[in-house]
Amino acid sequence: MSKVPLTVNGAEKLRAELHQLKTVERPSVIAAIAEARSHGDLSENAEYDAAKERQGFVEGRIKDVEGKLSNAQIIDPKLLDADGRCVFGATLDLEDQDTGTQVSYQIVGEDEADIKAGKISVNSPIARALIGKFAGDIAQVQAPGGLRQYEVLDVRYE
Repeated sequence: MSKVPLTVNGAEKLRAELHQLKTVERPSVIAAIAEARSHGDLSENAEYDAAKERQGFVEGRIKDVEGKLSNAQIIDPKLLDADGRCVFGATLDLEDQDTGTQVSYQIVGEDEADIKAGKISVNSPIARALIGKFAGDIAQVQAPGGLRQYEVLDVRYE
């Protein structure tokens, strides 16, 4: 598997989720399966089927998170020295050239992306267009609504 870029915060959230899955979710599913087994016939026991399905989901998610963490390349934006260039982990202030609207985005890993929180995936079209740009540069982004142009106002490493 290839390396998965993560910010320090993203890696911490994945570790917290893994801890929650292993210490809370897994034991509660095991208890639910034991409870459902105690009701007798498993062939027509909806509680048992639901608990086993939940167990499959929890175990799959544990495996997924462990895989991502083991292949993670953790990048601390505060330690970057990119000379003002847009790179993974950087926080960018942008201005839409058509509307004049200003937004701030941080370029993060796939699992951390949350547009409402101002975090965009490094694999998104806007992030790919911004990578390598400096403050004052114009980035052209092919969006579903057509070509958009953003001016990079500021690049921060926080």
